[in-house]
Amino acid sequence: MARTGSKGDVVAVTKKEVKTRQPREYQVLLLNDDYTPMDFVVSILETIFRKSAAEAVRLMLEVHHQGRAVCGVYSRQIAEAKVVEVRERARAAEHPLEAILTEVPE
Repeated sequence: MARTGSKGDVVAVTKKEVKTRQPREYQVLLLNDDYTPMDFVVSILETIFRKSAAEAVRLMLEVHHQGRAVCGVYSRQIAEAKVVEVRERARAAEHPLEAILTEVPE
């Protein structure tokens, strides 16, 4: 694009291409332990992660058999809040259940 300056000179104007990028996403995982009751894990999945009863049972069994399961994918702030909420509820119930967050690979 070109336009004329105040003295009749031609001035080149370039447009800078702005690239936006999506915010990073983080997955929240529940980790297996040998002490937390399965019904407590199902309750956590239903209440904190808003899973249906059937999905909560499926994920609880995945945690139990595979050692971990992805409970949801969120922005960093929401994922961190979910991890804190799981840990607080588990400690209040005197269970060692752990949740962690990991960055979703691009």
